[in-house]
Amino acid sequence: MDRAVVQITLFGLLLALATTLPNKDDWDIYSFHINSTVTSRYATTVITSRVANRMDDSKEIEFQVRIPKNAFISKFRMFIDGQVYDGVVKGKEKAQQQYTEAVSRGESAGLVSSVGRTLEEFKTSVTVAAHQKVTFELTYEELLKRRLGKYELQIHARPMQPVKDFKVDVYINEKAGINFIEVKGGLSTKALANAITKTHMDKQAWVYFYPTEDQQKTCDSCGEQGMNGDLVIVYDVNRNPSLGDIKKSDRYFVHHFAPSNLASIPKNVVFVIDQSGSMHGRKMEQTRIALIHILSDLAEDDHFGLITFDSSIFHWKRELVQANMENLESAKKFAREIAERGATDINKAVLEGARMLNAHPREGSASMLILLTDGDPTSGVTNLEVIQSNVRGAIADKFPLYCLGFGFDVNFEFLEKMSLQNNGVARRIYEDSDADLQLKGFYEEVATPLLTDVTMIYNGGANLTQTSFSQYYNGSEIVVAGQITDNDIETFTPQVVAISSNRRVTFSDTNATVESNGTVSDSHIQRVWAYLTVKQLLEKELVLSGSEKENAKKEAFELSLKYSFVTPLTSMVVTKPQGENTDVLHKPKEGEATQQRTHTAMGRQPMLHQNTPRITSRITSRGSIDLTPAYFGIPGHPGIPARSVPENVGIPGHSGGGARLSRPVSNTPRRVPGRGRGVMQGYPSTHLDSVEDADGLVFHDLPDFENSAVPVSHRFLLKTENLSLPLCFDVTGDVRLKLLHHPNRELSVNGELDSVANGGFRRIVIHFKNDLHVKIDPKRITVREGQTRTSYIGQDPITAGSLTVIRRDKEIDVAAGDTRIIIVIHEQNGEEFFWPVLRQRPLDDNISGILALKPAVYEEVQQSPTTRLKIKDQEIDVTRDSAVDYSIVSLLTHDCWLMSAESALERQLDDFIVTQL
Repeated sequence: MDRAVVQITLFGLLLALATTLPNKDDWDIYSFHINSTVTSRYATTVITSRVANRMDDSKEIEFQVRIPKNAFISKFRMFIDGQVYDGVVKGKEKAQQQYTEAVSRGESAGLVSSVGRTLEEFKTSVTVAAHQKVTFELTYEELLKRRLGKYELQIHARPMQPVKDFKVDVYINEKAGINFIEVKGGLSTKALANAITKTHMDKQAWVYFYPTEDQQKTCDSCGEQGMNGDLVIVYDVNRNPSLGDIKKSDRYFVHHFAPSNLASIPKNVVFVIDQSGSMHGRKMEQTRIALIHILSDLAEDDHFGLITFDSSIFHWKRELVQANMENLESAKKFAREIAERGATDINKAVLEGARMLNAHPREGSASMLILLTDGDPTSGVTNLEVIQSNVRGAIADKFPLYCLGFGFDVNFEFLEKMSLQNNGVARRIYEDSDADLQLKGFYEEVATPLLTDVTMIYNGGANLTQTSFSQYYNGSEIVVAGQITDNDIETFTPQVVAISSNRRVTFSDTNATVESNGTVSDSHIQRVWAYLTVKQLLEKELVLSGSEKENAKKEAFELSLKYSFVTPLTSMVVTKPQGENTDVLHKPKEGEATQQRTHTAMGRQPMLHQNTPRITSRITSRGSIDLTPAYFGIPGHPGIPARSVPENVGIPGHSGGGARLSRPVSNTPRRVPGRGRGVMQGYPSTHLDSVEDADGLVFHDLPDFENSAVPVSHRFLLKTENLSLPLCFDVTGDVRLKLLHHPNRELSVNGELDSVANGGFRRIVIHFKNDLHVKIDPKRITVREGQTRTSYIGQDPITAGSLTVIRRDKEIDVAAGDTRIIIVIHEQNGEEFFWPVLRQRPLDDNISGILALKPAVYEEVQQSPTTRLKIKDQEIDVTRDSAVDYSIVSLLTHDCWLMSAESALERQLDDFIVTQL
């Protein structure tokens, strides 16, 4: 195919009570967000669900998430009543010990399997006190794999009830440029058309899905329990025709290689089809249909063979023949007459297929062997290791073996190992109505070889991922990552050597898309390298034996711990209070049916205090998780200053979002009637939309509704990473703030706070390059480019150079290069005010301003008679206060330690104040 497209598989969120469907009178999912940021084919996705218990009694709420099987969970958090329950990745053995101890005490334990074709399931439940809230937040990461020339982002949404604040927010940033983007799926229907916003601006794209509560009930796949369907995003990137895209930092690189302007290579293919008795019925019928379609797609210069087997082998022809019209019609007739019978001799069949390919050498062609079976070997050689050894000897690295396992009776691990040993892959074919399309789809992935014997060479590179590939197919992509030797980018030289048809070709285009340090985050590329390395080490561990196997396992385990990846070798554990049940679940092997087992202690369970959270957990995503509250701080989200609201707004507890507004209890000249609370937070994290996973500063504003002459007092909150409360401090008077300054991009963002009557920001000004200035206020967006000045009041996207501004009902989206700010719009008493949120942090870290602040670090050294914190070497007296959070639609209350600005910031406040916007 001429176009390259990228696939992500993201999955949405399912929340339900443990034993009954949710009753809206019992509990309420008042906010449900999926935020995914895709940067250079690496997707980081955060699923955040906020739930309130509206009852007068404690209530158990279950959180259930389905994520891609290829993804690694890297973070899980819950926020309940001011406490953070934070996951820590540990070795499998330590988690297993906790699991065993829980079972021995008669507490709950269980096993949950993978779900469907591409997903696996994560579960956890928690008891929430009466009139309290809980926030669940799950983060997972995935390197996008290109298949059939496209990457798809599949979001399945089934929250089990209509949600007031429901958002799917996808941001794609591809430096090579985005060729096209489409939105498909069961939720992309006429009834929901106005809930989907798609914006494509050269190298960036945004897709938003914001259905109303009514729309969540009335669409084709909706009902009284809300939506149940998919949103699928497909996009393509521009590609360098030669060397591809290379991204480099000081220490790491990642290379995406996918040339498409090459002549296809004629292929030699042998199909080995299981016709044993277990293939009877629909399996055999679908196999016949798929095989006839595949034969129709063979090119005239292809050569092919066809074998069926049970306990014996049946040839269509004993040698490969050309795919001309006469031979294809004869082969289709043979395929229509395949009948199931007998046992399963896999060894004899695969060896015969290898013999046929070895007997048909053809210069300038690419050979492959495709096996389809639905069971274990039951005839002839049945020892799996002997079969694998025989096949490896017969193929001898001359061509790949692809194994398709039909259904769940097949020993998929055996097929996977045999494929990996012979430069191929294994794929499960699911027994659904579209099984014939699954078979045909797999063949299409390997139908057009473009290169063979591909070798990736990196002078100046070290600790490389896989660099040798037997074949490269049109519509796929080769990805290699590694470290830069001695951190010296100047000595780093990539090159690709391969065979195209019957000639040797070299790719070394110096004009390839290359991003060097200063534009690409080292940590981002490092995580791509770690992800790819762990994936390949796990595959090696399956194939190798002896000390090599142990070394691969050890290296994969150490990297999983270092980068907090939940893999088959690790589990995620969170410490629980004494007396709480432990529920640790382990990921089953591919293909095992869903099952659970529960061990319950005899006698009565200990009674829980109303405010004591009880947590159980289930995870099937590459490992297990045991949940327990650790007393960590509130990692924040890109939030911002806020407008006053009544003090009783929101339910106390840490659950969401960025900004909040609050009047300090201390340091106030006099009582101001109608006082309110609010906050502004800064965030260095990307892709997030919740208070719990960002850091930086939070702003509070205290307006005076009596128009008093007393100056308005503003409060800031400085986020922490692993501490129970953030820090806060007050600033009095009219203030203009430096929100973000990014000198490498010539980008400055400043904000002007409202004075007495209104909280939050009344205007925000963006300066980009030398001659582009954008002023945003509640009534209009004004763009001054050179001597041209234009005002906008509608919702059409605004493009000025590489700056884009998109206004929607409740937010304004600003993107400049690799920086993205969301300006949340709030309204009170008929007047609008703003909260900026740093959604996409610049990939290099040369930035300053409120939104760029790092998390605070402190130690509690005294609690009585006053609380005292130690920041670095200085001890500071603090008092406790609270604030309402405005970075999301729903209002939340948070606590903080109040201190002077200088103490909290460890610098002068003047560093963040500008004299003019």
